[in-house]
Amino acid sequence: MQLLEQLEAHLSDAGCDPGVIAHCRTVNAVAAGYARSPVIDRKLLTAGAMLHDLGRSETHSLHHAEVGADLARQTGCPDEVVRIVQRHIGAGLTVEECSLLGLIPRDSVPQRLEERIVAHADNLVKGTRVITPEERMDRSVTLGRKFMVRAFRLGLDLEPLRHLR
Repeated sequence: MQLLEQLEAHLSDAGCDPGVIAHCRTVNAVAAGYARSPVIDRKLLTAGAMLHDLGRSETHSLHHAEVGADLARQTGCPDEVVRIVQRHIGAGLTVEECSLLGLIPRDSVPQRLEERIVAHADNLVKGTRVITPEERMDRSVTLGRKFMVRAFRLGLDLEPLRHLR
């Protein structure tokens, strides 16, 4: 069985609906566009992109990242994949932001390149439709200035990766 098929089966077995699985496929396709650098672990990127919404099998709230990270950990996913799932919300959340949102207060800002790419790719996908960074910013106005600046900078940092050959 191919890696993508295994990851889709993992999502399905966890209880993710077909819409979530389709969204994850689209995020994976967008993330792949940023994976041209030889320093990127493509298997890790694929696993993280496909499993980033694993927690939506149980909740569609912001807690889905925590739930998904726990599920990924329980099913034996490597720590690197667990961190992608945990840190994919928006452009990441600081300890303080997590606490204010009722999440476990921990640093959930993506650090590793693969974590950052999945968070950014997820920001560029609404359902299964790829949106522009401008559309994402328009949708993010209610999230506040700190989030918007962090998401904007994340996009700026990663955009050159799409143009590598």
